[in-house]
Amino acid sequence: MVSERYRDALGFAFDLHREQSRKGSGVPHVAHLIGVSRLALEYGADEDEAIAALLHDAAEDQGGAATLAMIRNRYGNRVAEIVPGCSDTMETPKPEGLPAGHPVCRFRSAAGGWMTPRLAALALGLNF
Repeated sequence: MVSERYRDALGFAFDLHREQSRKGSGVPHVAHLIGVSRLALEYGADEDEAIAALLHDAAEDQGGAATLAMIRNRYGNRVAEIVPGCSDTMETPKPEGLPAGHPVCRFRSAAGGWMTPRLAALALGLNF
């Protein structure tokens, strides 16, 4: 089960990505985030991991380190440690020429444990 904390993260993800669509398809980006979180939950993710799935593109696409600091403040250290491990970059503005998807999952997260590579794989799988 998920709590009000997950509901808050869903709203936060929506607010961050409401104007963003998927490259090449025009599908609202939030659909991708919900899909990754759904798969994470189906494969045994706990609530922190499911929240990180919802927010895995937040810092990358919507404000870099400042957004990651908001994530840490709202959802805690563990979520904030998982998110960058599934990001192509934390630079703002995002450098030009990065390929779509998450091909550079660095597994930087000590707190994320086994979930960070699995979450990245789920996110990558939903990019195709």
